[in-house]
Amino acid sequence: MDAPIRLILYDFRNETSVSIKGYFMDRTIVYPGAIPLDTDILNINRNVLIGIGALNAAVFGTGVVADGLECSPTVPPSLTVSVAPGSITQYGSVDPNAYGSLAADLSEQTVKTGINLDPVTFTLAAPSSSGQSVNYLIEATFSETDTLPVVLPYVNAANPSVPYSGPNNSGGAQNTMRIERVQLQVKPGAAAMAGTQPTPAVDAGWVGLYVVTVNYGQSALTAADITTLPTAPFLSFKLPQLRPGFSAMQVFEQSGSFTVPAGVTQVKVRAIGGGGGAGYHATLPGAGGGQGGMAMDIITGLTPGQVIPVTVGAGGISPASPGSGGGGGTSSFGTFLSASGGGGGQGGTATLFATAGGAGGIGQGARIIQGGAMGSDGITVACRGGDGGGDGRGRGGSGPVVGFAATGFGGGGGGGGTTIGGSNPVGSPGGQGAPGLIVVAY
Repeated sequence: MDAPIRLILYDFRNETSVSIKGYFMDRTIVYPGAIPLDTDILNINRNVLIGIGALNAAVFGTGVVADGLECSPTVPPSLTVSVAPGSITQYGSVDPNAYGSLAADLSEQTVKTGINLDPVTFTLAAPSSSGQSVNYLIEATFSETDTLPVVLPYVNAANPSVPYSGPNNSGGAQNTMRIERVQLQVKPGAAAMAGTQPTPAVDAGWVGLYVVTVNYGQSALTAADITTLPTAPFLSFKLPQLRPGFSAMQVFEQSGSFTVPAGVTQVKVRAIGGGGGAGYHATLPGAGGGQGGMAMDIITGLTPGQVIPVTVGAGGISPASPGSGGGGGTSSFGTFLSASGGGGGQGGTATLFATAGGAGGIGQGARIIQGGAMGSDGITVACRGGDGGGDGRGRGGSGPVVGFAATGFGGGGGGGGTTIGGSNPVGSPGGQGAPGLIVVAY
């Protein structure tokens, strides 16, 4: 460890002291026959505290981390909730107050853990006005206090066989234990009409864990009344479940929103735009639609509970009467990144040698972007429609066969063929483009 402390050693014979700069994983040396000092034990305790704190910092970082502390209704049902045993890990001064004969250490910081082995209960009250509800915030912080006062025996230098009672034979009690706990408190919000009641703000130096909602006339709480705050710093994984990289995934096949889970600050997003629809020409094979573009990146700096809109681009349509296919829609993840849809394949009634395939879409706003494959042109001499662009594309129809719709995300639709032989060929409708996709891994 590279964070130093200073130990003050006192030489009783020469009545001098020497300051020694040490490190937190140093160990105290004692010798047979030497006069034992209280600092021998106090420094061991402090060094163990700091050594474990350094390990916690390496594992959890220096942010607040909570574990356990599950909140549930009591049994039998009432307006009382119970917060189960658990712990909170928090960064702070090594010793904000003097520790026995060791001076306070405010300059050095470490990660300290408060542990509750017993549940803590809170009794709540329902609002007094009809139709109202109230939100109660349960918040936590690390607490360190000196307690367990005892009248200790002291050495009587004048008569060692008769010890003093307390310091200087005062008979006064002294605290004998510095305890580290999870301090919990409940904070009521203002009652308001149900659905509009505010949740109290988290106090400085505390972290919010739960919100408990109580309605007018309610006499017993259920689990449905207790909500974990998205910003609560609970551990997302325990070591046996921990896997490298991104271990969970949410797939959007239609538009919606992504709520950043508790404990998550970065996500890996892949966006695919919708595929273009195929063209439908009156006398020629229709052209295939283009493939949607792709964008992929890791997005950092997110906040648990943050809501991000997700748009999934629709597949382009193929017209029911001669005309060009519709373009695919753009897929986007908030304002972070997007992927445009593929262009529609050419169709219509104009005199052409061949119909042109739709252009591919393109990714935007990401470190990895890719253009979609273009749709194939209609093949007049073979009376065959052009294939759609990309994976899962729709195949073009041959002869008087309609084009096939795309089956893969972002694929373009296949163009319809034309009748074979004769002086008045007739084209066929094309296939639809496939919708896009958003994949969020965290």
